[in-house]
Amino acid sequence: MDLKNRNRLRVESCIGTIIDVHKSINNRIENEELLSHFEELGEAIEALDMSRVSEGDILMVEKATNALLGEFGSLFETGIFGSVYSVLKH
Repeated sequence: MDLKNRNRLRVESCIGTIIDVHKSINNRIENEELLSHFEELGEAIEALDMSRVSEGDILMVEKATNALLGEFGSLFETGIFGSVYSVLKH
């Protein structure tokens, strides 16, 4: 896999994870507008010229995703929202 495709996959993975988490909590907290923004972001990534994206850019996206997931972590640990995935992905 070439570098551009690998970087696109890394960004798409971050956005996809955020969308999955949002869908999981959306059963309890309705915010369709926020979900639509993340879905639009996912679509925009497809049109992004990955040759202009640096490793540092990708790392910032991954760091921001991890920070957001860290914020949600305590909510999921309570069991209120169940789990995001029915099967462990990694």
